[in-house]
Parts: sequence; C-alpha cells; structure tokens
Amino acid sequence: MKAPAIALLAAALAAGGSRPAKTAAEPLLVAVQAPARAPDVPYEPTPPDVVREMLRLADVRPTDVVYDLGCGDGRIVIAAAKSYGARGVCVDIDPRRIIESRRNAMSAGVAPRITFRTEDLFQTDIADATVVMLFLWPEVNLRLRPKLLRELKPGTRIVSHWHDMGDWAPDKMVIVSPGGRARPVYLWTVPR
Repeated sequence: MKAPAIALLAAALAAGGSRPAKTAAEPLLVAVQAPARAPDVPYEPTPPDVVREMLRLADVRPTDVVYDLGCGDGRIVIAAAKSYGARGVCVDIDPRRIIESRRNAMSAGVAPRITFRTEDLFQTDIADATVVMLFLWPEVNLRLRPKLLRELKPGTRIVSHWHDMGDWAPDKMVIVSPGGRARPVYLWTVPR
C-alpha cells in the first residue's frame, strides 16, 4: 500500500465518521477532504484553565447537551463529557479538526457521549443544545448571534472565550489569566 493511502486509511480510522460509533471500537471509514470553504477563524486551542472556567461558568450538568461551534481539537466538549457527564456535539467546518476531536474523545473514553459534525457553524442544527461554547472572533459572534437567539431554547447558556456579543450585555463575565495573560470569559442566557 502506498504512503498516501496508508495516511488516508489511518485518518479515516481515527475520524470514525460524523455520527457516534455504536461502540468506541467501531470506527467508520470516511473520505478526508479539505473544508468546503475556509474556516471563519484560524484554529487556536483554548487553554485548559479557560476550558475549566467556561464549563464552571455555564454550570454544566449531566443532563446538558454541550455544543462547541468551531470545536478545534474537541477539548471543551471532551472535558464536559469527562468531568460533568454531559453529552456533547463537536462542530467544525475543517474535517481535520473533526478527525482530531474524535481521536481525542476516543483516547479520553468519552467518544460514545459525543457527536461529531463536519459542518458550517452557521448551517448546523443547534436546537437541542442546552449549552453553546464559542471561541470565535467578534464579527463572527455578531453574525452568529441572530441564529443563536432564533434557534436556541430560552434558558440555554452561551459562553464565549475572549469575545463579547456587541450590545448584548453578558449575564456574567470573568477574567482567567493562564500564563499571566488575562482572558475574558462571557456568559449569556437565551431570554424567554
């Protein structure tokens, strides 16, 4: 087998597709391709201290369905599943990030609790979310805000690392300082 074919097979086995496997040992074969369009923001992982504060601020519980729009390596949803027993949905337009997220969730033993979607965050269905996590840019948050308010149920918590939602005042804001660099974390609750 040639090297590119081996790499594709390895990536497909690690990815496991866009639905949760019936068991953690049942990977699905998928074709790996470039994103349909460029991601809205470049990938930058959220520091572990910020992940912990985002989950604490959202008051994540085992009954929650935690979405991460632009999930990167899946660390926020994985932490929600592992530390709080929540279910989660990782959404990223870049299939490489979804492959990485699934692999990380499998390693953490929480893949059966997480759904993985290679989708555009502006197009994905978020109606069943009880918590939505964001680490996007200000203009992306503002473009996303109407979708969040339209599709999410009242009481759904939205947490954003670093960037606010313009004139929508947060319910709470805290500062986390990993490595001495102050990072704001915002919380909103979808109004009734």
